[in-house]
Amino acid sequence: MIVEQIHPSPVLLAGAAVIAQVFYPLVYGDARDLLGITSVVLFSAASITHAALTRGARTALVLVAVFAGGGFLVDVLGLATGFPFGRYSYGDGLGPAVLGVPLVAGLAWAMMAWPSWIVAGRLTSGRWSRIGFAAWALASWDLFLDPQMVSGGYWRWADPEPGLPGVYGVPLTNHLGWLVVAVLLMLAFDALAGTRDVPDHLDAVPVGTFLWVYFSSILAHTIFFGLPYAALWGAIGMGVVAVPVALQRSQRLRS
Repeated sequence: MIVEQIHPSPVLLAGAAVIAQVFYPLVYGDARDLLGITSVVLFSAASITHAALTRGARTALVLVAVFAGGGFLVDVLGLATGFPFGRYSYGDGLGPAVLGVPLVAGLAWAMMAWPSWIVAGRLTSGRWSRIGFAAWALASWDLFLDPQMVSGGYWRWADPEPGLPGVYGVPLTNHLGWLVVAVLLMLAFDALAGTRDVPDHLDAVPVGTFLWVYFSSILAHTIFFGLPYAALWGAIGMGVVAVPVALQRSQRLRS
């Protein structure tokens, strides 16, 4: 059954994820690791639940299969071969792993893929342009993610140069690999799930979480993580999608 009004479940899950992310930079050691994993689990649950409630169980299952499953398999390939991101290795802070890849990695793909898909639909009605915007939205998130995770010791690159100016430890090949994979996964998702739009107010949760990730990442990287250049590159890259969506949302709230 598809809801016709905002359901509390994804709201509560997203709210809990935001709370976990707020406290994440304020703690250290095992507590930070646990909060990081918890925020991904809650965030991905919010995305999957929202997809099921607004677009149906099939869409939610495709979301999990393509992004959680497909993203995990791409990570397995990347870890074993260095393709398509470059050679890297994981630390011990991301919880249980299979084939060397933490299980939470697949959930991280799914957690941001759904908001990326939804906000892309706010910017364009064309099929191919939506896939392009959604892929860019997802891939540009890594401009924040990778520097933060490398700085925290969650993974490291065997050959991190060349990278973006001011950002150390993350190679350009990784960002290019993210974009290629994001395009391929969005193509697969579109083919399997299709496009079903709903009234804008029903998508408040994924739109809100996308904008939260954008603005909170700029703040956290600048103030708490000591990564001002990553904040700048992320603000520019992810801002290609986030800023127009934020302006659009602001205009609708005023009208």
